[in-house]
Amino acid sequence: MSTSWRVRRRATRRVREREGGWEGRRRFFSSGFRGFAPPATRPDTCPPLFTTALATGRRFNVNDDCPLFPGLWPFCRSYAAASIAGAVKLNNGAADVAINWAGGLHHAKKAEASGFCYVNDLVLAILELLKRHARVLYIDIDIHHGDGVEEAFYLTDRVMTLSLHRYGDHFFPGTGDLGDVGERRGRGYSVNVPLREGTDDATFLAAFRPVVAEIMARFDPGAVVLQCGADSLAGDRLGCFNLTLEGHAEAVREVMRYGLPTLVTGGGGYTKANVARAWANETAALAGVRLSSETPIPDNDYAAYYEPTRLLGVHSARPPCDNANSPADVDRIVAAVLARLRRLDGAPGVAMQEMPPDALLPEYDGGPGSDADGDERLGEYGLRHLVVRGGDEDGDGFF
Repeated sequence: MSTSWRVRRRATRRVREREGGWEGRRRFFSSGFRGFAPPATRPDTCPPLFTTALATGRRFNVNDDCPLFPGLWPFCRSYAAASIAGAVKLNNGAADVAINWAGGLHHAKKAEASGFCYVNDLVLAILELLKRHARVLYIDIDIHHGDGVEEAFYLTDRVMTLSLHRYGDHFFPGTGDLGDVGERRGRGYSVNVPLREGTDDATFLAAFRPVVAEIMARFDPGAVVLQCGADSLAGDRLGCFNLTLEGHAEAVREVMRYGLPTLVTGGGGYTKANVARAWANETAALAGVRLSSETPIPDNDYAAYYEPTRLLGVHSARPPCDNANSPADVDRIVAAVLARLRRLDGAPGVAMQEMPPDALLPEYDGGPGSDADGDERLGEYGLRHLVVRGGDEDGDGFF
């Protein structure tokens, strides 16, 4: 492990230590996280079992921000397979856009679960896209740095990673500095735009648009993976950005204007009702439909979650954070990023080689207890969660 990797890992560990383990983190989650984490993994309801689960997790490099719970393996298998299935659809021209809102777990590493992320479906999907595309662009608009994806491709020039995130004041995961640019062949292909708390639509898009435009011109990707973490929205329980529903969706529209095969995933988001609002709005945006924040939410079994408004617009009882980004600071960061991108030699090429086969993700007709092997069941889990647009014979958009 190189010196820079040790520094990055130490930075993440320091953030965890400052958060103080479970007791330090529980202030963020209260009823929300305690409702998510099963009782057997929570110290407030069952301390002995939690201690055992935590010890078992550490044996397998699972930290206390990744609770063990019944059904963990089917959960990981499901969301990871959906992203792989989306990449296969894009590779074969069966879709222009694939959506997996259950995916986007960008903190997971090759040998470490981290930050509520167990398996990095984004890395698996990018590896699948690289079978057919010389270059893949990864874009991350979650409030947290996409460290797991960046780390996976830190030494290659075939994947460019772009992350716009909150940085500083020991904010998790503690990585994603402006100077983190990749190493060896990957030097210059990790792009970080570190922002301060209170980032609003104008600040975010002032950085996002010119950087994406320069990357498209210099890197010339064949496909895009877009992680749409909703914790960058105003009022999120863990984040402290001030993006509106429209500002978040505008970043999605900006990427789609380039007309490249695109896999879109979810990510973070800790105010449930606003996460659902954001991804519903962005599903519409990906289908070419623009919704108003005044759009009423139809009656459904979860309508009570959207009180008191039951409208699409983001609702928050928390006051907005002050924007700590000065225009001069944002201009300086963008100028530094653009200057570095312009020093690249141009879009890297790939030597001709035999095309690897697609991941085995067939349509699956069996049920529990059938004779289908694990890979086929993996395909079923993935396809069950996948939404794709374009490329279908009927031309009606989604199936």
